[in-house]
Amino acid sequence: MTNQKVEQPGVFPTGPTNDAFAQYFIGQSYNNTLVTPGDDVSVPVGNVTFEPGCRNNWHIHHNGSQILLVTGGQGWYQEAGKSAQLLNPGDVVIAHDGVKHWHGATKDSWFSHLAITTGESEWLEPVEDDAYNQLT
Repeated sequence: MTNQKVEQPGVFPTGPTNDAFAQYFIGQSYNNTLVTPGDDVSVPVGNVTFEPGCRNNWHIHHNGSQILLVTGGQGWYQEAGKSAQLLNPGDVVIAHDGVKHWHGATKDSWFSHLAITTGESEWLEPVEDDAYNQLT
């Protein structure tokens, strides 16, 4: 990767490194928590930014779902058994309850999305390098 500095591809600040979930990512991600559940709000919202080539592991949301609002860069979203979907700013993805999926940046672009997540996340195996590297 030629550009080593952290970029802000979306409209929200990138935030600190996503250390709490680093074990579930290949590459470096960043998380800026925008809404923390509290007394009057039950749904967290985070701005997740992926460096080029970064992606999260396959995962499933149980008893809930995840809405991804793409705010910057270019990335991928894939559900198990389906082709990967190229994502650009303005795209909206819904990962429904119980659907195995992953998301992350393309090989040559930073990528940011807002993640609105309910329920519990079950983290699974990493996305294989061979499968990821074949995406174009």
